[in-house]
Amino acid sequence: MSLADMLRDTAAQGVRLFQICDHAPLAAYDDEQLAALRALADELGLTLQLGTRGTDPAVLRSWLRLAAALRASLVRTMWTAGDDRPDAVETERRLRAVLPEYEEAGVTLGLETYEQVGSAELVAVVQAVGSPRLGIVLDPANTVANLEHPADVTARCLPFVVNWHVKDFAFSRQDGWVGFALTSTPLGEGRLDHAGIRAALAERDGGTSGVDEVVEHWLPWQGDPETTTRLEAEWTTHTISQLRSKNHD
Repeated sequence: MSLADMLRDTAAQGVRLFQICDHAPLAAYDDEQLAALRALADELGLTLQLGTRGTDPAVLRSWLRLAAALRASLVRTMWTAGDDRPDAVETERRLRAVLPEYEEAGVTLGLETYEQVGSAELVAVVQAVGSPRLGIVLDPANTVANLEHPADVTARCLPFVVNWHVKDFAFSRQDGWVGFALTSTPLGEGRLDHAGIRAALAERDGGTSGVDEVVEHWLPWQGDPETTTRLEAEWTTHTISQLRSKNHD
């Protein structure tokens, strides 16, 4: 499925937000391609958000340029990118170097929770920088691999959450009962306390949370691309339906 097809599929499901996350070809788009993508999003009534990895100032400036061209209000990133693994001091320095430009452009930069960096360290850097355009993208499923309980991560990050990757998850025995696998499940069938997180965000925001909920999966391989993508589509439709029902409770 092409990026344009993904946008059309999103609109066809009645969703009005699409986060283009970890889509490497986007970084090479020229002005004409970006304008065409934004025009399609306008035609479909979609708000766009972007996602990259790392805190290299050159990378973050490049994605800010893309965000401006696409009128994207948020860029999600991660503390590390491949072999680029800065410590907290260097990460803070990098963020301070670019955030004035994000502030001027009105674009929010969100650091995602994941197992490579402890959530306490992530929160400490966000607090130290203290920019109104720096926050946290909450994905408590990721941090389980760092032995952090999702409820603890949510509570710690709550004041700074600007975006939420909604990804339910479960543990299952590997074949032969040798070890476990941590994978996604359709929303409501796993360990994610969606209702609890949603309630905490709503309380933080005075009754109704304005944090966007972005559907994401760790879909287990189903043996072939066709079966896997078909199941992914089914899970996505199910999750969207679940989110709609919860938002109308």
